[in-house]
Amino acid sequence: MAHRRARLALIPAAGRGTRFLPLTKSVPKELVPIVSTPALELVVAEASRNGVSEVLIVVSKGKSAIADYFAPDRGLETLLQEKGDAAGLASIRHAAQLATIHHVEQSAPRGLGDAVAHGEHFAAGEALVVLLPDDLIDERDELLGTMLDLQADRGGIVLGLIDVPRAEIGKYGCAAPVPGADPTADVVNIADLVEKPDPRDAPSTLALVGRYVLPPEIFDALRETQPGANDEIQLTDAIRRLARDGVPVTGVVFRGRRYDTGDRLEYVKAVVQLAGRHPEIGSDFTAWLREYVSRT
Repeated sequence: MAHRRARLALIPAAGRGTRFLPLTKSVPKELVPIVSTPALELVVAEASRNGVSEVLIVVSKGKSAIADYFAPDRGLETLLQEKGDAAGLASIRHAAQLATIHHVEQSAPRGLGDAVAHGEHFAAGEALVVLLPDDLIDERDELLGTMLDLQADRGGIVLGLIDVPRAEIGKYGCAAPVPGADPTADVVNIADLVEKPDPRDAPSTLALVGRYVLPPEIFDALRETQPGANDEIQLTDAIRRLARDGVPVTGVVFRGRRYDTGDRLEYVKAVVQLAGRHPEIGSDFTAWLREYVSRT
């Protein structure tokens, strides 16, 4: 039975970003730029490209800068208009034009599951896309659209996956495909999830990447999910609960370009890679980088 294609997304942005201190003492990590565009805007743009028209951003106290970023700034717009800076004006209006942006405050950092639970009223009985802002998917590659189409066709839960070296699977939530599944398939049926397994015992090398399409039943499952370590409610525990209750779980294996902005080294790599194809500075930056590398 076909389902309505998801049109609502939730982005959790309530974390403290401690790996990026001291900057994140006063600047939300989600607004740290990739060249000049915040990672958060790039994730909202991904949602917009795939027909998601409304986005709920879950923030914490002290992150009002996120709401400010997506709100109009009439004074700055007037200044840019008077200067005749059409490009600058378009750039500051772009974020707000991507989707209708909503905000809700998470009072305490109680895990991804708790952040998603804050979206129940927003979802209002519809499927909900969850996008983690630390994971950037290259706009030239397809993931979210495929996930949305699958969920509309099959229902249930659809997870974004990446195939990682076995030595690294312990850093991620790991998907256990159903017995007999083709390990090379791009779409797999999932039997279970294991959070950060010992690589020697991991049921696969398929790791959860920060893209989920969730049915409305996820909210009941989250209410029934007990807090774990650090009093956090884990989204994976709620997904496992639904899977045990017979809700189908499908994984889409992404084999394209992904950038991890949640780690300092990986963030710098992402900036370098994306700066290299920036429409304004890309060619000059690439030429400089080649020269710099040749001299070091």
